[in-house]
Amino acid sequence: MFDIDSPFTMVVMIVTVVMAAGVLKTYLQTRDNSSTGAENEKELADMRAEIARLKERVRVLEKIVTDRDKVLADEISRLA
Repeated sequence: MFDIDSPFTMVVMIVTVVMAAGVLKTYLQTRDNSSTGAENEKELADMRAEIARLKERVRVLEKIVTDRDKVLADEISRLA
């Protein structure tokens, strides 16, 4: 069917080998990246906890700054 000595056959074989090597390389990289999924999940959970803590701090600071009693106390202090 195919003549092994044909230049066309050689080119097709080389292209096939190169493509197979690329697919294998991509598969191995993907497999390696998925093994660190547990580490990524832990890091993601830590970041979410830190974001929640920072949001709470911002909420407290906004409350302090916009608190009516604070404004009233500042006005009384200025008058005294």
